[in-house]
Amino acid sequence: MSDKELSRYQELQKAHEKRQTLAHTAIILGLSLRQVKRLSKRLKAEGPAGLISRKVGKPGNHRLPAGLKELALGLIQDQYVDFGPTLAHEYLSEKHGLPLSVSTVRNLMIEHQIWFFKKQRRKRIFYLRPRRAREGELIQLDGSEHEWFEGRGPYCTLLCFIDDATSKIMFLKFVKSENVIDYFDAMRGYIEQHGRPQTVYPDKHSVFRVNREGALSGSGMTQFGRAMQELDIQLICANTPQAKGRVERRHRDLQDRLIKAMRLHKIATLEEANAFLPSFIDDFNKRFGQSPQDAANAHRPLLPTHNLDRIFCQRTLRQLSKNLTLQYKNVIYQIINESYAMRGATVEVLESKDGSITIEFKGKPLITVPYHQMQARTEEISSKELMTKLAEKPKYTPKPGRYHPWRRGGARGFSRRSSLASSY
Repeated sequence: MSDKELSRYQELQKAHEKRQTLAHTAIILGLSLRQVKRLSKRLKAEGPAGLISRKVGKPGNHRLPAGLKELALGLIQDQYVDFGPTLAHEYLSEKHGLPLSVSTVRNLMIEHQIWFFKKQRRKRIFYLRPRRAREGELIQLDGSEHEWFEGRGPYCTLLCFIDDATSKIMFLKFVKSENVIDYFDAMRGYIEQHGRPQTVYPDKHSVFRVNREGALSGSGMTQFGRAMQELDIQLICANTPQAKGRVERRHRDLQDRLIKAMRLHKIATLEEANAFLPSFIDDFNKRFGQSPQDAANAHRPLLPTHNLDRIFCQRTLRQLSKNLTLQYKNVIYQIINESYAMRGATVEVLESKDGSITIEFKGKPLITVPYHQMQARTEEISSKELMTKLAEKPKYTPKPGRYHPWRRGGARGFSRRSSLASSY
């Protein structure tokens, strides 16, 4: 017997023992007098078993047909195992014609651990990675786009180099946005100051990694990746922000301490900020830097064969036409003083930071003349450069015409015709 049925039995026993009336029993149980009389007769005739519901052990009126749940479960496990309950219900009802509700499909998937609520889903655990032993073994690299000048200066990005072994800030530089030219300058400044690290650890930004699947053009390597390969620096792109947590946490510290320090020094330009960074780095590392496990330094000096001007430039392959011409950034370049045997040859275009173009064939520079400038196409920019480009673009302010209603001076009914008529 259930608790409710047991309570009915106790109250009806009191009525049978003449300790209370059936009317009072009906009020206590919350039933009608007619129902209480019916239960009293069943109790006298059948005993306590007469108060048990007649529906116990019988199938429910809304019970699903036999085998329907098993059929739906089989279809979900075979075809819709990664579907949500709502989407799986749509396919089961529209494609297979199964008369199931969304709640039934959801309960079925929860029962067999195919789908979980958000609170029940297991969160990914990021295990702690031990530090590298020596300084320069692994340099975490990232850019932080932020309002660094608190409105006093432009919206910009801070490029940050963090040593994994010591958590020291190795290099900082303010730039307009994250692009390959600014990363080239920052990496060159780092190498000239500390030497070549063994490994660089950035994210999967398009500067470091070709993110287009199945890209057929090019060598499958970005300009930055090609430069690191020539310098014998291993490039590893992190899969998650948590993987390079040291530089991410350092951004949090810099967005607090560096911003307030520049506010006290009244710094409002990129030039002033970059000049202030060396003294800030020294003070910061004295406070928060750690000693490495191995005192040996893993940085390597540059080799005589390393030409940084040639390495840190954008290099692109082009094929010469029958007229010994090539197109680069909407400009056609004519190769002169060369034989027609070079028709169809593959040459390399080198673009330096200042925009100067050099065209080489097997390492030999060619004499070129810009022949024709084509109409510029739509400029393609990355998502991280979008805010900077929008900030540089001047806002359009419409200027009302001579007879626009804004220029009527508040006179109701003023029109161009009436003003012209009054002038005669």
